Amino acid sequence: MPKTYTYEDNILRYEFLNNDFTEDLYKEFDHKATELGLNLKIDDLLSGKVVNLTENQAAFHPKYRKNKGFIREFIKSDTDFAPDVEGLKDEALINFMYEAQSAENIVSLGIGGSYEGPKLLIESLGHGEVLSEWKHYFITGSDRIELDETLKKLNPKKTVFIVSSKSFTTDETIESLKDAIHWSGDMNRFIAITANKKEAQKFNFKHISQFDNEIGGRYSIWSRISYAAACFAMPVNHENTFDNFCLGGSIADSYISDNEDYQKFVKMLAFSDIWFHNFKEKNTRAILCYDWKLRSLPNYFQQLEMESLGKRPSKNSEFKKTGQIIFGGYGPTAQHSYFQLLHQGTQNICADIILNKDNEYNGLAYSQGVTQARLLSEGASNLLKKEETINGNVPVNLFIFDGIDAKKLGFLIATWEHRVFISSVILQINPFDQFGVNAGKIYTKKYQIKED
Repeated sequence: MPKTYTYEDNILRYEFLNNDFTEDLYKEFDHKATELGLNLKIDDLLSGKVVNLTENQAAFHPKYRKNKGFIREFIKSDTDFAPDVEGLKDEALINFMYEAQSAENIVSLGIGGSYEGPKLLIESLGHGEVLSEWKHYFITGSDRIELDETLKKLNPKKTVFIVSSKSFTTDETIESLKDAIHWSGDMNRFIAITANKKEAQKFNFKHISQFDNEIGGRYSIWSRISYAAACFAMPVNHENTFDNFCLGGSIADSYISDNEDYQKFVKMLAFSDIWFHNFKEKNTRAILCYDWKLRSLPNYFQQLEMESLGKRPSKNSEFKKTGQIIFGGYGPTAQHSYFQLLHQGTQNICADIILNKDNEYNGLAYSQGVTQARLLSEGASNLLKKEETINGNVPVNLFIFDGIDAKKLGFLIATWEHRVFISSVILQINPFDQFGVNAGKIYTKKYQIKED
């Protein structure tokens, strides 16, 4: 039987199923964290001080969720709705909302965090009573067929576009934007959401909404980047509002500051990730969600972790392996694709399993998730033939929710961000830059010039 560490609050229950990471190892890592000034670095992050040292910037995502993102609520009448102007003071967002009332379709152009965050929110929380019956489409580029296949089904007079790009120089988004403008012919039906207003103005947008440059793409779910979800998909007068999503993130921020049990829980996640990777050769972790509404969460966490922790090792650190390889998906589907390797293969892996216990449609999926967590961590030989024996060498982080809502999802995502930040402190790397991504953009332009 694997050793079990548990944590529980009024939002989630966590179980750590493993045979190797001991309390003594935790204490060693915690001592190292103290030497590296972890608590002070957490305070710096939450208070808006410079933590992105290579780019000399703060990271404002905790500030954004503390201030309820960018919007508070909407007032709905029988015939119309209007934003609460006290909560939503951005005229571009307000004016575009009125433009969108005559539309049936919302097409979001964006990639990376500009795509993963809003898509996740709409899939997981955009249900029940909503403001209207808009249909949402997400285009990532750079293959024009993706956009063409979507637009050929739509009416230009019934379609509006949300164009999200922090820099507004991202090739995939800009190419899609040019095609969309040609197809639509009406710039009133476009809004740009960006940290670089000057670049957006080159396209003659009538509506431009700007957010702080201190918001990284993979942390931008708390910002105006989530406009499509917060204003056009998340229910009114319901638990699944953007306010509640930000509230959940803020609760996690308060816990990481002053709740010792929560602090140990997140440290256990970060410390064990590093230890398994560096000392047990487990360089890969599967993230598996057994709730259909959360099917995109593994992709979201994949970007968060692999962009934040996928850095060269610090010369000052004893840990020479930084971020793990992250993959995963919807658990019931994964069971019939790559679980064979997880159960009987020769790869050294870890697993995160996310369950929703309270879902009337989800009974089988929940039972499957619990069963798979035990099989992965404990193995199985009883009742099985020799060739059917399960390895049982996979450390499992098991996250159990008694129902999923906006506050709980915000809490989980902020907790994952804390996990990543603590890992970065121990590894002595910067989780907020992404020069490897930028290099790809630079060399793509170089090769395009050669071909031309």
